[in-house]
Amino acid sequence: MLIIPVKEGENIDRALKRFKRKFDKTGTMRRLRKRQQFTKPSVERRAQIQKAQYIQSLRDKEEI
Repeated sequence: MLIIPVKEGENIDRALKRFKRKFDKTGTMRRLRKRQQFTKPSVERRAQIQKAQYIQSLRDKEEI
């Protein structure tokens, strides 16, 4: 559970912004969305390989 202490005289919008930032860093929504549907291990591996190839191609372009 996230606890955001609100300081005396602090704007509620600023505290809400801190809460949202902290919530995003925990990755809760990403994990929930990932659990909504099952992906086969072979599909996950293929996606990881494609991502690695894409990143490698970007790095190769930087060197040129």
